[in-house]
Amino acid sequence: MKRILIVFFSFFLLLAIGGVYFYLNLKPISSEKAVVTVVIPKGLSALQVGTKLQKANLIKSPLVFKIYVQLVGKQTKLFAGEFNLSPNLSIPKIVERLTHGPEEVWVTVPEGLRREEIMEKFVAGLEIKEMEKELFRKEFLTASSGKEGYLFPDTYLFPKNASASAVVKMMLNTFDKRVDDKVKNDIASSDYDLSQVVTMASLVERESRGNAERPVVAGILYSRIKLGMPLQVDASVQYVLANLRCKATTIGCQWWPTILLGDRQFSSPFNTYKVKGLPPAPICNPGLSSIKAAVYPEDSNYLYYLHDTKGVIHYAKTLEEHNLNVGKYIGK
Repeated sequence: MKRILIVFFSFFLLLAIGGVYFYLNLKPISSEKAVVTVVIPKGLSALQVGTKLQKANLIKSPLVFKIYVQLVGKQTKLFAGEFNLSPNLSIPKIVERLTHGPEEVWVTVPEGLRREEIMEKFVAGLEIKEMEKELFRKEFLTASSGKEGYLFPDTYLFPKNASASAVVKMMLNTFDKRVDDKVKNDIASSDYDLSQVVTMASLVERESRGNAERPVVAGILYSRIKLGMPLQVDASVQYVLANLRCKATTIGCQWWPTILLGDRQFSSPFNTYKVKGLPPAPICNPGLSSIKAAVYPEDSNYLYYLHDTKGVIHYAKTLEEHNLNVGKYIGK
């Protein structure tokens, strides 16, 4: 009986000590009011967020932070972004800030989007108010006019009140940084200028589905140009079709429509079934792997390619082989 009492007493003592420890670590780390800026990346767990806060001298214990977040059911409600916090805030106050939205937010722009699609990513990501959306769209389209292909796909951190012009400027600056001097020098010593390479990269981005196949696809398209063959890239036809169909509004447009046989017959410098060579400008904004594929294409004897219904690419050296692949993998 005495042993049982000792066990119970020890248990409740440990529980009390743990409770005191937990309570003390919930309190502010100091009375200092200085603002500390903390950037929370996407995808962090509550414990990882707590670790960042500890390293910024904002809390004492990442574990206590994690336990508190779980106790109040906020583990899936922590925002990513930039936050201005102070050491005089308790963990409950910090969690309240982290669950009510940051001063700056992350916006991810995938590879291969048109500038209109990128614009909508920022309208949504920056949480633009309804009454300000049209002004933002107009400013974005004006600032990005003639810049298709150079709005670099990446994950960006912006203030919620960032202007469309600031967004475009940041994306253009990122292109200049990510496409480094070596790549630019290699372009300068090639048969194509930067505009032509970016145009090719935009085709490769839309026509390929993985890093491994991009240099091969680029090599095939360059070979077609050298042989005087039309490029016959559906994505370029999609681009101009969307331009024609979405003149009135950019909202809810189908930017990459399904191509029918008749769609390949109209006259346009972007119709690579009717006009030989590269289109006059990029059709989307390619990522770095597509840009490098356009600069460093892979030589091969292939002139044709297609993706089957599972997304696997198949190459062919002759039109006859290509037609066999169409019948085998596409079935039409």
